[in-house]
Amino acid sequence: MRGCAHMNMDFSLIQQQSMKLVMTNELRQAITMLQYSVHELQDYLQEQQLENPLIELQEPENSGTSGEKILSGSYNSQEHSLSPLDFLTNEEEGLQDYLLSQLRIQPLDKLMYSTVSYLALSTDENGYLAHSLEELGEALGEPLDRMEEGLALLQSLEPSGVGARSLKECLLIQLRHTPVEDPLAEHIVEKHLDLLARKQLKQIAREEGVSVVDVQQAADFIQTLNPKPGAAFYQGPAEYITPDAVIEKTSSGWTVSLNGAGLPQMKMNREYEQLLQKEKEDVQQYLRQKQEQFEWIKKSIAQRQDTILRVTKAIVEHQHDFLENGPEYVKPLTLRMIAEKLEIHESTVSRAATRKYVQTPRGLFELKYFFQSGIQRQAGEDQSAERAKIYLKRLIDEEKKQKPWSDQKLSALLEEKHQISLSRRTVAKYREEMHIPSSSRRKRYE
Repeated sequence: MRGCAHMNMDFSLIQQQSMKLVMTNELRQAITMLQYSVHELQDYLQEQQLENPLIELQEPENSGTSGEKILSGSYNSQEHSLSPLDFLTNEEEGLQDYLLSQLRIQPLDKLMYSTVSYLALSTDENGYLAHSLEELGEALGEPLDRMEEGLALLQSLEPSGVGARSLKECLLIQLRHTPVEDPLAEHIVEKHLDLLARKQLKQIAREEGVSVVDVQQAADFIQTLNPKPGAAFYQGPAEYITPDAVIEKTSSGWTVSLNGAGLPQMKMNREYEQLLQKEKEDVQQYLRQKQEQFEWIKKSIAQRQDTILRVTKAIVEHQHDFLENGPEYVKPLTLRMIAEKLEIHESTVSRAATRKYVQTPRGLFELKYFFQSGIQRQAGEDQSAERAKIYLKRLIDEEKKQKPWSDQKLSALLEEKHQISLSRRTVAKYREEMHIPSSSRRKRYE
């Protein structure tokens, strides 16, 4: 076991003389705090402040202390104080407001304006009609023929495709609003959308009585249409990721520091602290209990930060090539390797790496990104799966699209060009993980 200087987090189990392993509530709490993300820990401290009068939270200081550091840069979400206004969407630019602004200049009678407005307000964030015309007509008290007339008006507005009730209808609306008609593209969307999704262009060509090249060109045009015409208008609340640590290159090499802006400062409320000496025994007993809780939370946070820092430093030592040269040079790394290096349990490493982020000169990464499985090279050297995926993606990008390579051929090329030995099944697995279709679905006919 290491000394107190390292505040080892691998203390989830206490070994008694009877060899019985016991988990205390305090240790359980410390383990939970280690696996919290920064924002979850912030919420937890706010809750504890409400329950414990001795806890006082202050905003993070503008400079780091005790080896911690705050770096200026775009990633630092603490550069200004956040308010609820930072999370409000711009309602004036929302889809429904945009539709209503177009309706106001349409020559509509009052009743039709009311109908189309109601339909516009019934669109979802992607621009689709959220309910059937029958349901909406019943709610509005209008006959179905008037609702259909109103829907036709709605579907004539921008963005093209709005007011559709299905993907097929959405694409057809856009095709019919193009300046030049494309009957083949309309036929494909109307009758063969499933075949198109499966890239079965030859079968579409046979059924339509046209060449595969014609189908390919129509398919390319259909790909330019927007399946979610309202999505561009939707602005959800901003999601912030605060890095737990920062990796920098200095004259002495790569350094790791904790991001001091991530957590509020926790201090003891001096007014309640003074009451410990003055109040009656029962009040003092309550306050002493809260004081112990305060000290344990403070210690657990310090242990959490120390563990994250130590794990990050160990990762940097192992992934030096990645920092110098990029993702192609990520080395195989397991939880056990870091656990053995730091003399802690694998589960502790896992908790310290999950939902913890590090800011690097190459971007923001979750610590778990650096744990890559290894694959075998010809010479016996391990190679990371991430690097294999990069080479696999390059091979697919460089292939002739009229004759794309099969997974078996890709397996052979990886071994021939990069000395990476992967089975056909593993190639298929990696390809699917990168959302790359099979060779039959990558094939083009021109």
